Amino acid sequence: MSHVAMIAAARRWLPVALALALAACSGKEETPAPAAQGAPAAAAPAAPAVAAKVQSMGTEQLRESASQALRENRMYAPAGDNAIEYYLALRDKTPDDASVKSALTDLLPYTLIAAEQHLGREDFTEAQRLVALIEKVDASAPALPRLKEGLSKGVQIAAKRTEDETEKVKKDAEDRTRQLAEQQRLTEQRAKEAEAAKQIAAQQDVARRDSERQEAERQAAARRDAEQKQQQAAAQQANAARQAATAAAPSLRPVSTPAPRYPAEALRSGTSGEVLVEITVGTDGSVTNARVLRATPSRVFDREALTAVKRWRFEPVNAPVTTRRTLVFAPGG
Repeated sequence: MSHVAMIAAARRWLPVALALALAACSGKEETPAPAAQGAPAAAAPAAPAVAAKVQSMGTEQLRESASQALRENRMYAPAGDNAIEYYLALRDKTPDDASVKSALTDLLPYTLIAAEQHLGREDFTEAQRLVALIEKVDASAPALPRLKEGLSKGVQIAAKRTEDETEKVKKDAEDRTRQLAEQQRLTEQRAKEAEAAKQIAAQQDVARRDSERQEAERQAAARRDAEQKQQQAAAQQANAARQAATAAAPSLRPVSTPAPRYPAEALRSGTSGEVLVEITVGTDGSVTNARVLRATPSRVFDREALTAVKRWRFEPVNAPVTTRRTLVFAPGG
């Protein structure tokens, strides 16, 4: 196909392709905006508006590629394979070709619309590429300053938002670090308090046990004192009884006081001892009652002692007399 025919064919279906592209662009407006590209798009050196591989193509190849791009609705994208780049390269190679200029004029509004949409979605890298294409098509395009300003402000806003988000992340991290440090401090403080409480409880337990021990010792001492006092009182009573018996004894005049029989077993073993007995003498002088008060050793000489004293006889008395006598048992005595 000749160049003129290709341009004519392109001119015939270009409005239809542009209308389809406009509808596609309008549909794309409903797509959620991608994450902001941020400052790198503006900070990086701007790439050439027309890709190097496109610039290196021949005029016939450019015409064919432009026609194919229009048929496939690739008016301004993707980068390096779209109609507007092919026509820009053709314009550079054939600056007097009116059909190429007309095609660029027809493509320009939709590239403007696409640039606006990408700015709205904060896709600053693609928006910058499209603005560069617009500027190369028509550096005096009325919308170009507004697009450049929007691109610059958008990049700044996105960069500021990224900075704010970074600062927020940093602040959140610092807050978490402080919270963790505070939690650790509280944990250590609670551990110290628990250890202190444990030590206090241990000290209190020791003090309680000491107090209980002292109380037990005090009570034991009190019991010993009471027992000692009881023993002393019993001793005093026994002494008083002995004194009373001694005082009453002179009124008793023995008539017959046979010695007790020495137990054969104690005699064989050479055991000695004594028995304190309490006797009651009736008015006729006979022993009416007798009991052992103390015996050393116990229960060895008790029976013989009681048997002996019950045979004792005294002179008659006016009233019964109770007295005590100690019977001594000694081998060979």
